[in-house]
Amino acid sequence: MHPLQRVFRAQRLSAPLTSMCWVLLRTFRAHNSTSCPDPEGKSSEGVQKDFSSRLATGPSFQHFLRSASVPQEKPSSPEVEDPPPYLSGDELLGRQRKVYLETYGCQMNVNDTEIAWSILQKSGYLRTSNLQEADVILLVTCSIREKAEQTIWNRLHQLKVLKAKRPRSRVPLRIGILGCMAERLKGEILNREKMVDLLAGPDAYRDLPRLLAVVESGQQAANVLLSLDETYADIMPVQTSPSATSAFVSIMRGCDNMCSYCIVPFTRGRERSRPVASILDEVRKLSEQGLKEVTLLGQNVNSFRDNSEVQFSSTGSANLSRGFTTNYKPKQGGLRFSHLLDQVSRIDPEMRIRFTSPHPKDFPDEVLQLIRERHNICKQIHLPAQSGSSRVLEAMRRGYSREAYVALVHHIREAIPGVGLSSDFITGFCGETEDDHLQTVSLLREVQYNTGFLFAYSMRQKTRAYHRLKDDVPEEVKLRRLEELITVFREEASKVNATSVGCTQLVLVEGFSKRSNTDLCGRNDANLKVIFPDAEVEDITDPGLKVRAQPGDYVLVKITSASSQTLKGHILCRTTMKDSSMNCLT
Repeated sequence: MHPLQRVFRAQRLSAPLTSMCWVLLRTFRAHNSTSCPDPEGKSSEGVQKDFSSRLATGPSFQHFLRSASVPQEKPSSPEVEDPPPYLSGDELLGRQRKVYLETYGCQMNVNDTEIAWSILQKSGYLRTSNLQEADVILLVTCSIREKAEQTIWNRLHQLKVLKAKRPRSRVPLRIGILGCMAERLKGEILNREKMVDLLAGPDAYRDLPRLLAVVESGQQAANVLLSLDETYADIMPVQTSPSATSAFVSIMRGCDNMCSYCIVPFTRGRERSRPVASILDEVRKLSEQGLKEVTLLGQNVNSFRDNSEVQFSSTGSANLSRGFTTNYKPKQGGLRFSHLLDQVSRIDPEMRIRFTSPHPKDFPDEVLQLIRERHNICKQIHLPAQSGSSRVLEAMRRGYSREAYVALVHHIREAIPGVGLSSDFITGFCGETEDDHLQTVSLLREVQYNTGFLFAYSMRQKTRAYHRLKDDVPEEVKLRRLEELITVFREEASKVNATSVGCTQLVLVEGFSKRSNTDLCGRNDANLKVIFPDAEVEDITDPGLKVRAQPGDYVLVKITSASSQTLKGHILCRTTMKDSSMNCLT
C-alpha cells in the first residue's frame, strides 16, 4: 500500500482558495494480486508505477497555491481544461468502457444522474442497462434518512460479490458512490468498504473522468468539495428514456433554510441559481425533442434568484408569504422565481410546467397569480408542512406557525380554484408529545391533501437537531404515529379525490398501466395517476379520425371512481392543451 496522499489542483477559473478541489488517493488492494490488462494492453501494475512516478515528479501543493493566488475572471463560454500534470489526455477518455448508473432518492438525484451521464458520455464512456456487462458501476445516493443510507450499504454488499467474481480476463470492475451519501460520509465509505473505488459529491460530477482515470491506475479517488457556484448550467442532461414524456430541469442547487432536522445544506451546500437564459435554452431543447412536461427542480425551488444579470442585481428583496420568516438575512437583487416561471411557461403552450420542492415561505401573490392565469402551469402546489404543531415547527426552525400555514392554504385555494395540494410530514421529531402528534392529525383532516409524503424522524449528524436536541421519541412510538398519520391521510385523500368522480379531466398519457396491458396510465393537472382503458377515440383536432392514445398525447378522461392515490375513468377523445383550456371541464 502506498501512503495516503492528497493532491490539490485549482478547479476551473473561480475564486482562489475556496475553489480548490481535493482528491484523496489511496492504493486500492485488489481482491487478487494478478495484473489485469486494460483495453490499451497495459498491465495494471505498469500503469500504477507509471502513474506514481509522474505523481512524485509533478507539481507541489505550493505550485497550486501560487497559481490560485490571483483571481481570474470566468470565461463567457465553457472551456476545455488541460489534463492535470499527473494524467495524460488519453487517460481521461472512457475508451468504450461501459457504465451502469443506479439512482436512489429524490428527483434531484434523477437529474444528477442525467448530468453525470452527459459528462461521461462526452468522455467516451458507453452506457449499459445490464449490470453483468458493466465496467463501472455508479450509485447516485441519498442521505436524507438512515434507511436510505442502509439501502446503499446493502447494495454494496451485493456488488462486492459481483466484483469478487469478476473474470481475470476482463478489466477490473470499478464501483463509485455519487451524491449526498458520498458528501456526508466521505472517507468513512472508503474505510468501511474497501471495494469502493470512487467518491464524488453533488458538485463534483465534472471531475468524474479524472477520478475514473485515477481509479484505473489502482488508486481510490474522491472529490467531495461543495461549491459556492456550481449549477451545471452549461451541461445538457441526457434523457435516459427515449419514450419519456416528461423531464426534470434543475434550476438551482443547495438550501439556505437550515431547518434543524435537515441534512441537505450539508450535503448539497448553499443556494445558488442557474442563469435564466440557460434554463430557457434547456426547456426549448426539450420542447423541440417533443417532451410534453417539465418539472423545475430545486431543494428550495421557489427561492430561485438569478444574479447573473448585472442590471437586476440591485432590485429589492423577495416578498415572503404573509406570516412567514427566514433563518437568514433577506437577499437583495436578482431575477426571481415568478420571472422564471413566466418565461418558461411562454416557450411552449402545449408543454406542462411543474415545480418542486418549494418552501411555503416563498409564495408571493405574483407566483399564485401566474399559476392561475397560465393554462400550462399545473394547478398543483407542493406545500411541505412537516408538522401541525406550532411548538414543533419552532423546534424545526421552519419559520412559521400552524396558523400562518393554514392561512396560506386558504389564500392559495382562493387564488387558484381547484388547486391540488400535496405535503411532507415528519412524525416523532425531537420532543414531540402526543398532543403535538394529534395537532398534526388534525391538520391532515383540515387541509385534505391530494398527495402526501410521510416519514418517521431520522436524526442526521451535522444538523442543528443533532447538536442541540435529543432524539427522545422511542422508535415504536414513531412508527405507531406514522401509521396513524398514513391512515388519516388516506381517509382524507379518498374524500377529496372522490369529488372528481363525474368530472372530465385533462390527462397526459405516460404509457400502459403497470397492472394491465389493456389500460393506459397518465397524470392529471394535480399530478394524480389516472387509469383508463386503451380504446379508439376521436381526435378533437381532426373530427372523424379515430386514434389510439400514445405516450405524450393529451386526452380527456371522464372520472368514474377514485381512491386515495388513483383515479379511474374512460377516455373521451384526444385533444390539445389549448383546446381543452378553451372548454370548461366538468
